[in-house]
Amino acid sequence: MKDETARRVPHTAAFANPGSKQEGTVDIAYVPGELHRISAGGHRRLTDRQSSAGGGGPAPTTAELFVTSPAACMAYYAGRYLHRHGKTRDGLRVQSTFAMAADRPARVARVTVRLAVPADLTERQREVLLSVVRHCTVHNSLLHPPEIEVELG
Repeated sequence: MKDETARRVPHTAAFANPGSKQEGTVDIAYVPGELHRISAGGHRRLTDRQSSAGGGGPAPTTAELFVTSPAACMAYYAGRYLHRHGKTRDGLRVQSTFAMAADRPARVARVTVRLAVPADLTERQREVLLSVVRHCTVHNSLLHPPEIEVELG
């Protein structure tokens, strides 16, 4: 039932067509210290290592960026749902907490995403909203991991 509900909610053409040939490139360049500059879609950001690994703290760690992606994607989907249903996005907030695995390999072991949404949503709207955000692109990508090839250039 939840899957059927999510499919009835209209999405933009790019998200509604899983067979589309969307591609992208992200470029990462070393910056002295433990920093790296991320260039993606005309934007630039830095990433750092945690201070215990020699980072200085001026930018998020790679694990924090990893956890940011599903939370930001869910925020987008939630915002679009609210907009389509005439609700305000004011106050929409998404918080993501995570825990690193205690064993090897090094990885994020658990992510919890919590959404703060307008109080005037009905119980049914809350259920549908939850279903919608659980079908965001990044969450789907984590549930059905992409193939990752690593090459030396």
